[in-house]
Amino acid sequence: MKPISLQLYSLRAEAAKDFTAVLKRVAAIGYAGVEPAGFWNLTPVEFKRTVADLGLEVSGSHSPWCCRLEAVDEAVEVAGILGTDKIACGYGPDEFKDLDSIKKLADTVIPIQEKLAQHNLTLFQHNHAWEFKRLADGRLAYEAYLDYCPEVKLELDTYWSANMGQEDPYEMLKKFSGRAILLHLKDGNYDPDHNMLAVGDGLMNFPHVLEAMNPMVTQWLVVELDACKTDMFEAVEKSYKYLTENGLARGNK
Repeated sequence: MKPISLQLYSLRAEAAKDFTAVLKRVAAIGYAGVEPAGFWNLTPVEFKRTVADLGLEVSGSHSPWCCRLEAVDEAVEVAGILGTDKIACGYGPDEFKDLDSIKKLADTVIPIQEKLAQHNLTLFQHNHAWEFKRLADGRLAYEAYLDYCPEVKLELDTYWSANMGQEDPYEMLKKFSGRAILLHLKDGNYDPDHNMLAVGDGLMNFPHVLEAMNPMVTQWLVVELDACKTDMFEAVEKSYKYLTENGLARGNK
C-alpha cells in the first residue's frame, strides 16, 4: 500500500484562520504526509519544522507553483527547505484547447523541466478535466501534450481524468501510470459546480481504479477536495478512513 497524504488546499478556509491547528488535526487523523499549497502565516522553514514535529512528510509541493521559467529559482530554494525533490505545475484550459496551443505550452514547459533537472528536481503536472478532452484527431489533449514533453511526470487526478464522466478513470490511469508519480484522489457525482464528496461516497470506484496504478512508479496517494457538499474536515477524515480501512492506502494510524 502507498502512504496517504492530504493536499492542504482542501483546508484553505481553515488554514487562513489557524494553519498550525490545521496541521495538528491532519496529523491526528493519521495522514502520513501533506502537500502544501501556500504556507499562510508560516514561513517554509516554520512549515517544515512543524510538519516534521508532527510526524508528517512533505509528499510534494504546490508552493511555489512552477509554471514559468522565472519561478524556477524560488522553486529550487523552497524545495530544499521542504526536503522534496518534486515540484508541481499546471495550466488552464486555453493551453489545451487545440494542438497549436499544446505545442506552444510544451515550448514553455520543457525549459522549466530541464532547468529543474539540473538541480535533481522532478517537474510533475497536475491535471483538471480539460486535459482529458478530445482533440479533433480523437486523441486526448493530455496525450498529445505529453508526447511533446517526455520527461514531465504526473500527479494524475483520477477524478478529473474522467472529464465529468466522459472517460473511464481506470483506463486513464492505466494509460498514464508509467508517469504518475503521485495520484490525487477526490470523489463526487460530477457536479457542474464542482462540489465534491468524501472519497468513497461518490461515483469513483477506487478499488477498481487503483488496480491500474503502477506501484513501481506511484509514490503517494493524495486526497484533495476542491470544494465539498459537507463539512470539509469531516470529509477529509472520512476519506482517510475509507482508504485505510479498505486497504487502499496506509497512514500513521
